Parts: sequence; C-alpha cells; structure tokens
Amino acid sequence: MITLLLRAVVFLASAAVGLIVADIVLPGFTIDWRSPVGFLLAIVIFAVLQSVLAPWLARVAQRNAPAFLGGIGIVSTFVALVVTALIPGAGLTIGLPWWTWIVAPMIVWVVTAIAAFLLPAVLLKKKVEARREG
Repeated sequence: MITLLLRAVVFLASAAVGLIVADIVLPGFTIDWRSPVGFLLAIVIFAVLQSVLAPWLARVAQRNAPAFLGGIGIVSTFVALVVTALIPGAGLTIGLPWWTWIVAPMIVWVVTAIAAFLLPAVLLKKKVEARREG
C-alpha cells in the first residue's frame, strides 16, 4: 500500500514538474497561477488521463498499427494535455503560437519521464539519510 502511494506521489510530482517546465519554456502554454486549486486540478486530471490513456493506446496500436508503439507516450501526453486544457477551471491553457501544440507534449513527456526516474532516487536518499541520523 505504501509503495502504491509513493508511486502515485512520484507520478503526480513528475506531472507537476513537466507542466511547470512547459509553462516556463513555451509562450503559448499557460498555467493559471492565481488559482492554486486550478493548478492542482490540472495536475490530477493530466496524471490520471496519462495513466489511463497510455496503456489503452498501446493496446490499440499493438493490434492495429504496431509501428506506432514507440510514440504512444507522446500521443497519450498530447491527448491528456488537450483534454486538460478543454476542462474549464483546470488552470491550463494552450494557445498560440501554433507550434506550442506540437512542442508542449514533447517537453512535458520528456521532463515527466526524467522526473519520474529521478524523484524516487531523491526520496530514497532522504529516507536513507533520515535512518542514518535516527
């Protein structure tokens, strides 16, 4: 149970990092910082959609177009971003320039993957240090 909770925390945190980096880097990718609830809602919606869409799209691609299996992560990220941006009050807007719609999924996907890889190491390091001290 604790492992599942830690995985959920890492996944939500990595999604947050990916969205924040895209907000910083891309001019048309905007997080509404005036509403913290909206940002948290955007993180949860994006993370849930990403975790549901990736396996589903992988199965569809495996049956119908196996050559597309390598791009499923970016496709599911794109779909999750579009749906999150369409939900009112989610605190996420994707607009112009047009290339933001192409670059945003790539940035969010890469940063989320890197964060999901590095965050467990950071959490474990803190836990090991706490055990050594205590």
